[in-house]
Amino acid sequence: MIIPLEQLTTETLSAIIENFVLREGTEYGSEDVSLNDKIAQVHQQLKQGTALLVYSELHETVNILPADQFIEDAEETS
Repeated sequence: MIIPLEQLTTETLSAIIENFVLREGTEYGSEDVSLNDKIAQVHQQLKQGTALLVYSELHETVNILPADQFIEDAEETS
């Protein structure tokens, strides 16, 4: 289930994004990118709709997925 961003407080959304960035260990190649920049980039992707905030009822977890991956996964399970 997709979670609309406007249903979350700013603090909650920021905590979810920070947890995602830290958990995923995002790599940016040879350049150093600060945690704040990574968080800002993920936040921008969520606002643009290229990434989605998704709740898994099965696992009772929240994750951030690329929108195209979520659509592919949804089509495969249909």
